[in-house]
Formats: sequence, structure tokens, C-alpha cells
Amino acid sequence: MEDLDVEVPKYFICPISLQIMRDPVTAITGITYDRESIEQWLLKGKSTNCPVTQQPLPTVSDLTPNHTLRRLIQAWCNENASLGVDRIPTPKPSINKFHFLKLIKQLQHPDSKMKALKELDLLAVKNERNRKYMVEAGVPKAMLSFIVNCFKEDCVSGLEEALSVLFLIRIPSAEANLLPKQNDQIIKSLIWVLGCEFNTQVMAKSHAVSALKSIIETASSVVLERLEPKFFEMIVGVLKQCTTRITQQGINSALHVLLDACPWGRNRLMMVESGAVSALIELELGSPEKRTTELILGILFHLCSCADGRAEFLRHKGGIAVVTKRIMRVSPAADDRAVLILSLISKFSATSWVVHEMLEVGTVTNLCMLLQLDCATYLKEKTMEILRSHSDDWLKFPCIDKSVLTRYIK
Repeated sequence: MEDLDVEVPKYFICPISLQIMRDPVTAITGITYDRESIEQWLLKGKSTNCPVTQQPLPTVSDLTPNHTLRRLIQAWCNENASLGVDRIPTPKPSINKFHFLKLIKQLQHPDSKMKALKELDLLAVKNERNRKYMVEAGVPKAMLSFIVNCFKEDCVSGLEEALSVLFLIRIPSAEANLLPKQNDQIIKSLIWVLGCEFNTQVMAKSHAVSALKSIIETASSVVLERLEPKFFEMIVGVLKQCTTRITQQGINSALHVLLDACPWGRNRLMMVESGAVSALIELELGSPEKRTTELILGILFHLCSCADGRAEFLRHKGGIAVVTKRIMRVSPAADDRAVLILSLISKFSATSWVVHEMLEVGTVTNLCMLLQLDCATYLKEKTMEILRSHSDDWLKFPCIDKSVLTRYIK
């Protein structure tokens, strides 16, 4: 607009973008905005108030097209086209909730289901407004039902599109809470998906794990208590895949699923039996991002609370070393989990080899350094407990700084 050789009427300008409005809509406050700007303002969470009047604006659906102003703007743009003003085409009718209800009905018919799925996928990608209407129309539930039907019929046609739609619009927690009776079937179906082959293998499986995460997060304790060994075998299998076969987000979703299932002892045993401990250590040895490390250490802490889990942890030669290396290098949350893991090992599985290993890989040194930081009181107590429990053995080694260790065990 600054490059134009003509003055633009002020009422043609959107108060948010400060550009000529292409699709003017009027809010219930009486202020007119460009549709894209006000929808982004509301849907992106900047505010739920009118930017000009600061009065509350309920929903995007309360925006009324200002056809008169749009025609005036279009006429003015045509008149001034020779001066560098771009002509503005008439906007296409806005898609609403009823359009998505129609597409959901089309999913019931074999001849139209693929076309409906592809259109849903394209509309979900397009903008936040479409995704909002899709949630209101019940698309998440429809996609889950479609995936369950595919599982029952052992058919993968349309699965990639359905999973993509679910990933883009997410499964609202309120909606997931309304599916307790179907949770068993949904979980089994998504686990089945992880064993299928697709053209877009990486994205499809990542989307499936993301959907599984949303379901598990809101599942009841009854559902979580009934998880089967195959469930954990498939999730651990996801962790064993390199990032060329699943996205980082997919890996984090799989870790969230395991962490949410950890409070039940039966689940922890099945995780250990499925090789989770070794897979987690191997994943951590790859120096993943901060959040991934926090999730890995959180799960390892739970698994090390049982004897089988500790045995698997110590069976991996890199277990103690990798946990030790994360102390003071990731985050306070990681420090917390790392110390608690070492505490369990120190208290219940401290063979002479373990005690020597903790000295050799720098566990003693890192714990002493941690005590010099401003960490939580309970964490300092746990750290000192570890140091005190084996100080007699560690003080026998000439490589240990006796003055530093004795300072904290008095």
C-alpha cells in the first residue's frame, strides 16, 4: 500500500493487517475486518476480544460478510487499476460446519468415501478455521470410527488420509473422554496400524502414534490396566526405529504413551519384557532433544522401580554412563529423574561391579557437583544418600578426591 500513487479510503483498511480488505466481515461489535486477519486473531489465541473495542467476540461463526463494502472496494480497485492497485476477486463462499457433516455422511458410502477423505485432508491442511469446524462437526470421532472399521475389515485403503486428518485437527480431550466404550477397539486398531505398510510410511505411523497418545492420555484406569503385551511390543518397536522411519514427534508420542502406562506394575513388567529398557538407553545414547531425554529418564525411573527393570538396565553397558552424563546437562527435570534412577540402582542393585562402574563413569563426581548447585532439598538428600551408602568403597580408590567426597558424607 505504501507504494501506491493513490490515497486508499480509510474504511477500506483492515484494523489488524492495515491492508486493503479482500473479504470484509463485520463482528458483532460493529467493527469490520478482513476475514483472514480476524479469524487468525481469534483462532490463534491472541485474544478473544474485538481488537478495536476490546469487547468479547464469541466465535468465528458470528462474523457477517459485508458484501456492500466488498463491492465498493472491488469497484475502487478496478477504477484505480492503472495506478497500481490490484483487482480483488469475489471470495468463494466460506465453508461451514454443515459442509463437514455432509462429508462425514459420504464416508458411509464406498463410492464416495475416498473422495470425502481426500477433501477432508485438504481442508484440514488449509486453515485453522476449517479445523475448528471439523472438530465441531465430529470429524475426530468419524476418523476414529473409520480406522476401527479398517481394522475389522483388514483394509488399509483411506487409512493414510484418515490418520493425517486426525493429526491435523487433533483429538480434543473432551471428545476423547466421550469414547470410553470404544477405547479398547480404538487402541487395538491403532496398534494394528503400526504393523501395516503404507506409501507414506514415516508420516502414517507417526500420525498413528500421535492419535494413540491422545487416546491413552484420557483413557480410564480400567482401560490402562487391560493393555496387552502386543501393545507394548509395538510401541517399543517404534522406539527402535531410526528417524528415517518415524518422525521425532512420533518418537515423543510413543514415549508419552509408555509414561502414561507406567503407574501400573503389570504394565511395567510387560514393558521390560518387550525390551523397553534397552531401547530407551539406545535412544538416549543418540543424544536426543531435551524433551525426549526427560521422557526417557521418566520411563526408566519407573522401570527401575522393579527388580527385572533394574536387571535389564544394568545388563546394558551404557545404562549407568548415559544417565550420569545427563546430570546438569539437560534440565532440572532430567536431573531429578537421573538421581532417582541412580538412587534405585544404588539402594537395591549395588554389586561391586556397579559401585566401581559408578566411580569409573563419573557418577560420584557428578553427584558431588550437583550438590553445589541450587537444586531441590529432597534431591540433595537423595544425592547425599547415594554418596553415603558407598563412600567406604569409593574412598579406597586412589583416583577419588577424598576431600570432596568426605565433605558431603559427614
